[in-house]
Amino acid sequence: MKIRIKFRKTGIMKFIGHLDVMRYFQKVNRRAGVDIVFSGGFSPHQIMSFAAPLGLGLTSQGEYLDMEVKSCGSSESMIRKMNDVMADGMEILSFRRLPDQAKTAMSVVAAAEYFLGPREDVWDNWQMDMERFLHQETIMVLKKTKKNEKEVDIRPLIYNWQMEENGVRLMLAAGSMDNLKPELLLEAFFRYGGRDYIPYSFFIHRLELYAWSGEGKDRNLKALEDFGEDIL
Repeated sequence: MKIRIKFRKTGIMKFIGHLDVMRYFQKVNRRAGVDIVFSGGFSPHQIMSFAAPLGLGLTSQGEYLDMEVKSCGSSESMIRKMNDVMADGMEILSFRRLPDQAKTAMSVVAAAEYFLGPREDVWDNWQMDMERFLHQETIMVLKKTKKNEKEVDIRPLIYNWQMEENGVRLMLAAGSMDNLKPELLLEAFFRYGGRDYIPYSFFIHRLELYAWSGEGKDRNLKALEDFGEDIL
């Protein structure tokens, strides 16, 4: 049975890296008695995968983990059992069964929604500058690859944005095909304003992860948890 778990990562847990989060969930599954499927071979491991690793220091209410189980209780009971053994800052939000033919979240994730806001004092009219920055037809940045650096236009990777009272909400490309990290966007924004980029001057909170659903005119972005259904 394929299961998709949505979880929250906040507080001090934002300083826990992706590999440690993987190990953390292995322990959670053991302590909660999750009947997870193991791989074969001489070194069996729990069959699970994460949608999109979250950068160190970032918080989120839209993280996803896919795994296979032999059996399980209702979604409500599984959420309760797992949260009972979770540390502060980590919380299971949904536990849903996927169709047998469903692809893993890692392979289908296409977009991520973020909220960015100043962590400390920045220039007074930064929101006006952000609006002008995002209204540009092209936003050229120097993007690092595994082999070298190249200049790319990140504007097509910004799918949507909306200014809010204390920050800006952004829908950015994510996944293996196209991917725009919010930190890279902030670097470009500071450069646009003629200022040196100050890491961690803005907090970055991931709201949700999405995948494409439908085809042609019916194609739209759909939250990853909406591809599954609750177990009653």
